Amino acid sequence: MPHIFEFSYHNPTQIHFGPNSFAKLAELIPRDAKVLLLYGGGSIKQNGVHAQVLAALAGHTVVEFGGVEPNPTLETLTATVNRIKEQKIEFILGVGGGSVADGAKYVACAALYDGDGWDIVSGKHVPTKALPVGVVLTLPATGSESNAGAVVTRKATHEKRVFFVPPARPRFAILNPDVMASLPDRQLENGLVDAFVHVCEQYLTYPVGALVQDGYAEAVMKALKTLADNFAQRHETTWRQNMMWSANQALCGIIGLGVPVDWATHRMAVELTALYGIDHGRTLAIIQPWLLRETIEAKRAKLEQMGRNVFGLSQPSAGETIAAIEAFYRSLNMPVHLSDTDVSDPDAAARVMQALRDHGNAALGGHAELDEAKTERIIRAACTKQEQTNN
Repeated sequence: MPHIFEFSYHNPTQIHFGPNSFAKLAELIPRDAKVLLLYGGGSIKQNGVHAQVLAALAGHTVVEFGGVEPNPTLETLTATVNRIKEQKIEFILGVGGGSVADGAKYVACAALYDGDGWDIVSGKHVPTKALPVGVVLTLPATGSESNAGAVVTRKATHEKRVFFVPPARPRFAILNPDVMASLPDRQLENGLVDAFVHVCEQYLTYPVGALVQDGYAEAVMKALKTLADNFAQRHETTWRQNMMWSANQALCGIIGLGVPVDWATHRMAVELTALYGIDHGRTLAIIQPWLLRETIEAKRAKLEQMGRNVFGLSQPSAGETIAAIEAFYRSLNMPVHLSDTDVSDPDAAARVMQALRDHGNAALGGHAELDEAKTERIIRAACTKQEQTNN
């Protein structure tokens, strides 16, 4: 029986791309709106982005809140919500990477909710309204600047949750590739892998004859692979432009329209970040190859297709494609096993599995029929040193 494509697609985020895009801010945010400028650790003040944004918002009333973590915590964002309510903020402008964009979406909803903010993250409360949000992107990786998803961590309990808040989808996103000039290599490496796995999660399932979705996914993955192969050119304008647009397109919503998707790598990887503070991109590189080995039969056809169309392999086996993915990550200095990091917890596998059980992600099902036994094998393979095999 043929796969039936059925979906509704609407992405209202207006994107302004290019070196002169900051100038658009003045017309994108109502002049009479009181604006919260939300950002991270302060690098935007060092690289000039902060000054450019304020110059573009001359004449607007701007209240600043910095300190959003690379994995935004409920605790920090709760303080932000309090500031929004105290100052009667009317517009949220996130200036930063995916974490700041995620935080902006959360506070935009939480500011209009009188209950416990974790209700929004956990899905207990589904927001129907939010303050308007805009994003000035400084780190291409997550695509959060033009989608409705967000990730927030509750530090007190080491819980990291993905949630969706359509009312807080950014109304606009400013994508200026010039801001990448000050980014350290580690963040660019993380961004390449994060974006690549975003595409994989919407592609590596089974064939359904989706010519456009498959072709688009393969084009984005090939672009990211080319950028990795030419990482030495990362300071050039063309490299930066392609990186910023590829990362956006990886998770703007179009690749997964009407096709089977599988976010198991993300569901497992978030626990490594929550427990050990490992960069998100690196946790994905640690988990994904082992997940693919465990689910190789369910994903064999798409792995072989990926090997041909993305990595240019001739008649590849599924195992050869997994090896190519792993080599791709290693070329970007990514760990592909927990032992490649500075984490030396002999109980890591047990801790991660318990966290997955606690959060209801030990048996994700899906097309690969992930049960708890399969999940445990994946986690133990990724967190306990052993010989690897590719079939």
